[in-house]
Amino acid sequence: MPLPQEIIRRKRDGLRLEPEEIGFFVRGIADGSIGDAQAAAFAMAVVLRGMEAAEAAALALSMRDSGRTLAWDLPGPVLDKHSTGGVGDKVSLVLAPLMAACGAFVPMISGRGLGHTGGTLDKLDAIPGYRSEPDPGTFREVVAEAGCAIVGASAELAPADRRLYAIRDVTATVESIPLIAASILSKKLAAGIGGLVMDVKTGSGAFLPEPRRARALARAIVEIARGAGLACRALLTSMDQCLGRTAGNALEVGEAVALLRGEPGDARLREVVLALASELLALGGLAADRAPARRMAERALASGAAAERFARMVAGLGGPADLLDRPERHLRRAGHLVPVLPEADGFVASVDVRALGLAVVLLGGGRSRPGEAIDHAVGLDLVAGVGEAVGAQRPLAVIHASRESGTEEAVALVRGAFRLAEQAPAPDPVVGARIGASPGA
Repeated sequence: MPLPQEIIRRKRDGLRLEPEEIGFFVRGIADGSIGDAQAAAFAMAVVLRGMEAAEAAALALSMRDSGRTLAWDLPGPVLDKHSTGGVGDKVSLVLAPLMAACGAFVPMISGRGLGHTGGTLDKLDAIPGYRSEPDPGTFREVVAEAGCAIVGASAELAPADRRLYAIRDVTATVESIPLIAASILSKKLAAGIGGLVMDVKTGSGAFLPEPRRARALARAIVEIARGAGLACRALLTSMDQCLGRTAGNALEVGEAVALLRGEPGDARLREVVLALASELLALGGLAADRAPARRMAERALASGAAAERFARMVAGLGGPADLLDRPERHLRRAGHLVPVLPEADGFVASVDVRALGLAVVLLGGGRSRPGEAIDHAVGLDLVAGVGEAVGAQRPLAVIHASRESGTEEAVALVRGAFRLAEQAPAPDPVVGARIGASPGA
């Protein structure tokens, strides 16, 4: 039996760990026989020395096998998407039912927000009655009946990852690309999916704002997923401005509902949804390539088929059956609206998106520590994008606050986030590099 300290020493010295060593260490993390200090030392050794793709794949598979795994017997491919997070990112709310309308099944396990980025589960919790953490039987039933269910991870899925992440969070070892990739993939592998598309954000509002680091993470996830037997592709998408016109939980659900209903909306949000859908439909064999896949996705969105799947998912998980028809009846609205006007007329040249996310947190719409209660009604609406004219008649954004007083700091954050110019710059494309699942792609 290997000694935990010897495994740590080998990684500290830059040696490659064998799958058996990684499996032993992960089992110890799961059953508690390896203490916090040893787990933290292991994580720091990986941060400093890195991991080969085969090592990270073994880590992902071992963490998958540390708890319960799901298996599906469904008449279509089981697919999923994961985003590294951003401000205004409500893509999952549209993409999951869109995929279901095209013949896929999507058991999407999502998380909550922390810091300046929002969490998909927090958005869904803005829907009255929606059970974001259902029992396993209900989860299976809704996936089979609606074609999709967006829920939180149970404590039984990849418990070793849950414990290791909590240790990494307080030991300055979160940023390691192999550890990030293995953590993401362990939960996706435990969910029993057959294909994954990664939405890796880059830009001022992203977890990894530097394009070089974001691309490295995307490549690592695709390579590690391949080593673990999971088909995977990745897209780099821009988080240099708010994705959509809203940031804040109930507001974002309302914007996603509007897109599903076919209402005119933000072109960048729609483009990210369709680009990811095209990759997934081709990956899952539901379309021959991305071009016919995109046409299929566009039809499902325009026809209302995706909206109908969303409605079935919401109702199946306890939410109101008429959310699509009467969103204003069910989504809470904040009582005080504060337009944030620029100091002078001009065109939006750039946006500090992280500052917008922090403004939402300051209003009560996000968390500064895990487990903190949030106000689902607050946030930002009508957020201006790069190239837009703003001035006395067009605010930078409209703050939705729960009370009239105390918004001065949020106003200052929002106003300071925008840099204006005398002429409109051309906005960069929202979808960037595509990283495929084949070697060298």
